[in-house]
Amino acid sequence: MIKLHESWLRYLAPEFEKPYMQEIKIFLQQEIAAGKTIYPHPKNIFNAFEYTHFDNLKVVIIGQDPYHGPGQAHGLSFSVQDGITPPPSLKNIYKEIESDIGKSPFSSKGEGQGLRSGNLTQWAKQWVLLLNAILTVEASKPASHNQIGWQNFTDEVIRTISREKSGIVFLLWGSFAQNKKGLIDTSKHFILEAPHPSPFSAHRGFLGCKHFSKTNEILQQKGKEVINW
Repeated sequence: MIKLHESWLRYLAPEFEKPYMQEIKIFLQQEIAAGKTIYPHPKNIFNAFEYTHFDNLKVVIIGQDPYHGPGQAHGLSFSVQDGITPPPSLKNIYKEIESDIGKSPFSSKGEGQGLRSGNLTQWAKQWVLLLNAILTVEASKPASHNQIGWQNFTDEVIRTISREKSGIVFLLWGSFAQNKKGLIDTSKHFILEAPHPSPFSAHRGFLGCKHFSKTNEILQQKGKEVINW
């Protein structure tokens, strides 16, 4: 189950020896043995920490829990695997990118060919940590693993980033992500807040938030390479 780049393990290895993590492991093993489908696949649970290295980290986007449909979740918040239609929240993210920086959410073949891939691995490889607070979910049951202990781990991830890094841009979309603000030292990091990109709330201020250009402006000011959204 453990698949973290060594740069994270320098700080997070002790978490895997703690009782809560052992309890999560046993719970997931029992659920799978009982025939339940868990997303993402165990080999992908920690993908965010494999693709995005701690030493190079620039941006953190906090999601809640993985997508719960077949073939969607692969360990990166808001991202789906190749060949899967982008879910509504991701479509709104793409709409905002187009409005904000003029990059079309449609494929280079044109709008008639459909939306571009919903796989955000290229963001992760540009040092954007796509962090879900909850790292697993039972198929067709959103928020089903909210209480099994994952937030002990992901809260420690956020605290570690806050303590050990500086100048990180945190994108907090929606009240769930914004509740993590208390874990972040606002005197040394940048926080951009907006409503969640879900169709239920995107019109309240996510659309028009310009977080993608604002993030790149901050990175430029810090002498860092911008993100190719």
